[in-house]
Amino acid sequence: MRPRGFQIWAEVPPNMRVIGLGHFLFAAGLAGLGMLSILSGDFAYTWQPVPPWVPNREVLAHASGILLALGGIGMLFRRTAATLALVMTAYLMTWVLFLQGPHVIQAPLNVGAWLGFCENLVLMCGGWILFASLAEPGAKPFMRILTADAGMRVARVLFGLSCVVLGLSHFVYTAATAGMVPAWFPVRTGFAYLTGAGHLAAGVGILLAILPRLAAMLEAIMISIFVLTIHIPGAASAPASRMQWTMLFVASALAGAAWAVARSLRTCPWGSTPAAPIGKP
Repeated sequence: MRPRGFQIWAEVPPNMRVIGLGHFLFAAGLAGLGMLSILSGDFAYTWQPVPPWVPNREVLAHASGILLALGGIGMLFRRTAATLALVMTAYLMTWVLFLQGPHVIQAPLNVGAWLGFCENLVLMCGGWILFASLAEPGAKPFMRILTADAGMRVARVLFGLSCVVLGLSHFVYTAATAGMVPAWFPVRTGFAYLTGAGHLAAGVGILLAILPRLAAMLEAIMISIFVLTIHIPGAASAPASRMQWTMLFVASALAGAAWAVARSLRTCPWGSTPAAPIGKP
């Protein structure tokens, strides 16, 4: 008799492939962002800061939306999951290098510039690690660079560094962070500091291999709590607000990326050990 916990996965159509919560959240978040771009004819606010002077900007926004929507949905299907995870990773890399990178170069001491850069970097790392999990063992040589142990370590280091920046932003922009905390929460500023410390601790834990599996798991849980307590209620209270829906989909994709990193460390002991190679599903 199959255990109860496997019943949900048994109901997944055979042409679909969802290897975990992170996979679903990441794909759904990107697909949601794509739908918003298609409907609005615009990019995803500060996460895609495309200048207004760019020629055919609305056409490009629609094209970006179609790519994100098809990529996110396609990541859930067996035949296209690995390929589209790689495509999404490459596309997200363009956000990091060409949309966020110039802001960092212009203001290297501005934490806000680094925040946008690192949020997109987290998304890129999530796509990278999901591709490594979904790729077939006989992947082409240039793809094996991404899926090898060294590539996985690079992805996790970039993720850890990004978590450190996310944590610092909570201390630099405490008022703005506290303003996102639900009004019913008793100590909103304290919660902003607490979650900032959580990001910092997770990043340091992953970078220094101090309880890395636990650090990644707690980071994923924390971002998921943000989705449940902040972003879903925000979208529900203002269903016509594109900003609220954008934040919900971005946060969902960020949570998915964090869960993907945690899953990639599942072969590690819970103790303080170097990151182990990613295991295949």
